[in-house]
Amino acid sequence: MLLPRIGQFRSAARQTRVRKTVIAASAAILLSGPTAAVANAQPDQPALPADLIAAVSRDLKISPEEYLHRADLAQQLAAFATTAQRQFPQVFAGSWLDDGGKAVVALAQGPGADEARKAATSAGFEVHNVAKSEAALRGEKSAFERWLEGQPEAVSALVRGVVVDPVNNSIAVRVEQAGLPMPNFVDPSRVIVTAPPVAGEQLQATPVAGAMQTGPLAGGDAFASIAGKTSLRCSLGFNGTDRNGNVVNITAGHCNPDIASAGSGNAAGVYELAGDRPGAQVGTFQKSVLGAQDYSIIRINDQAKDRFTNNLVRQPGQPIAIEGVAVPVVGAPVCKSGARTGFSCGIVNAVDQSVQVGDRELTQAFSANICALPGDSGGAIVSGRMALGISSASSVADFPICEIPNLIGALTGNAPQLFAQPVSVVLSDNPGLKVNN
Repeated sequence: MLLPRIGQFRSAARQTRVRKTVIAASAAILLSGPTAAVANAQPDQPALPADLIAAVSRDLKISPEEYLHRADLAQQLAAFATTAQRQFPQVFAGSWLDDGGKAVVALAQGPGADEARKAATSAGFEVHNVAKSEAALRGEKSAFERWLEGQPEAVSALVRGVVVDPVNNSIAVRVEQAGLPMPNFVDPSRVIVTAPPVAGEQLQATPVAGAMQTGPLAGGDAFASIAGKTSLRCSLGFNGTDRNGNVVNITAGHCNPDIASAGSGNAAGVYELAGDRPGAQVGTFQKSVLGAQDYSIIRINDQAKDRFTNNLVRQPGQPIAIEGVAVPVVGAPVCKSGARTGFSCGIVNAVDQSVQVGDRELTQAFSANICALPGDSGGAIVSGRMALGISSASSVADFPICEIPNLIGALTGNAPQLFAQPVSVVLSDNPGLKVNN
């Protein structure tokens, strides 16, 4: 698992209202019909923090205007896809942003194909003709999972996950080594060799009594979680409130060193960190889920709640102010904030995937080509100014610094992979839970 580190031309108001209307706060939200034409909308000059602009330019090689445009366009595409999945289930075959930032809708032949094409083109999206519908691809994914259940341990243990790959109109399989036997419906070119996510280390530290600090705590800031003699270092996720109005932070499930005690009087404590030294306690784990999902809800103490009422995600310089919640879309630009490796950006390359993390299977996850290391677990992932995900697992967590796997990725094409828990799924599973915006 990733990464508890141990040891160590609208007005701005109008634009915000439109985003909050379009973006689904749950992956299951439904629309009444195809979205209206949006492709020609031009954003104003972005009021983004200077360091975010620098990160977007460095990591994505695009302008801040293009970053915001693609992030918004991805959510418009997600809304269209939700409708198309219901209205055109026999022909809809997925959607994504291509390398140039164009919104693409894939369609197979079948009943409703003409209507689906008209809806997509009317919305301003490019249409690709493909052989298989999304429903057919999901059927192949299920067939692969059944096939894998019948394989010997020597094979199944080396398969790290499977995902529908709409860009290539196939399923993609992640494996630890090349040459594994595969069923005949799996395209050999879509068998991807990747390192398995690794577990984090323990933080050998005990709380140090001290006065509560007063500054705001934001997504990406470090914290220590302590239960008895076990302690972990992680990153805060998104600040919010639960159904009862209590101040909370949403972070990773595996950041709780005693998951069974969550919500009880013996729940693991959450402490602010100054370097490697835990300071005052700021909360306890109210709920932790680790298995198919990976998230925790931290209940913030009354003494610390004013520090968590903000909607901020940390990055060098001015933090990012969150405006709403987004859903993952292939091709969308994203940036992560983590206490170990800081702020960096990449592109979503898979959504709604299953990935083996240790002895558990994380489902509904998305991934992006971003390096994350122990200590980044639980940190916030944003797209544009929207809350998107929580850092969960990494393919390069055993490297000491990101420069090494980033260089290897540039030379070999095998880029680091960050696997993440969608925030939208957490909100859907917890009615009344909200992200501050």
